[in-house]
Amino acid sequence: MTDIVIRPASVAEFSTAIEWAAGEGWNPGLDDLSAFLAADPDGFLMGFVDDEPVSSISVVRYGEDFGFLGFYIVRPDRRGSGAGMAIWNAGMRHLDGRKVGLDGVVAQQDNYRKSGFVLAGRNIRHTGVPLRAADPGGGCEIRSVRSSDIEALTAYDRSHFPADRSAFVADWTLPPDGVRRESRLAVKDGNVAGYGTIRTCRAGYKIGPLFADDAEIAEALFASLVDTMPEDAEVSLDTPEDNEAAVSLAARAGLSPVFETARMYRGADPHLPLHRIFGVTSFELG
Repeated sequence: MTDIVIRPASVAEFSTAIEWAAGEGWNPGLDDLSAFLAADPDGFLMGFVDDEPVSSISVVRYGEDFGFLGFYIVRPDRRGSGAGMAIWNAGMRHLDGRKVGLDGVVAQQDNYRKSGFVLAGRNIRHTGVPLRAADPGGGCEIRSVRSSDIEALTAYDRSHFPADRSAFVADWTLPPDGVRRESRLAVKDGNVAGYGTIRTCRAGYKIGPLFADDAEIAEALFASLVDTMPEDAEVSLDTPEDNEAAVSLAARAGLSPVFETARMYRGADPHLPLHRIFGVTSFELG
């Protein structure tokens, strides 16, 4: 293989990887990149041959001991050239010594196992034009996120994710003007009882995360988020297969399964509270 140069990508450079992801049918959010980079500015690598981008991987470091892998793509005309293995190895070095998670296509499970990853469960993407709930209930207040909520919100998020990701959560839930992303907070008895975010994607919208103390609160958050989008728009929700209440919520909303991913970890399984995870944040960042 011609010598490949692998290095952290600029925003403009990694936007090429976003286009590759769109071409693979991954349907990225229109405003994802700035929030993704807030999580780990050095965690978005690209491979270049003769100054032309040929491969990508995101290897985002969270806290002191966790990382998440995504955007593992080789340009179609460079597949089989060794560009994939080269950027994979560079990504693993960036996450050296950490527990690592990924959401991979099921067909690639055996390849990930060879690198030490173990299946923890599956996530199912449900998509469709959602039914609107007249009165979802939930027994709590549902409102927009405020800057004064961030400390409590990031603490709540921490109980649903393997590491602290304060910078990402702040950017994700309180985006700057013009960013097509909305978040809602559930408050019960003065405490955070759930939150969710909806964002505009290449096709339709995605909800993620959707974390809640129980199914009623999750359904109320889902309904509030859906109400922010046009009535005929499609929405996707990525549910852990092992959370039966989440799968049922998607079905009641009129969404149908379209594909699934294998959630795998290298190192200890963090054993997340799946009964409170009704929608994962993203297949790229965990």
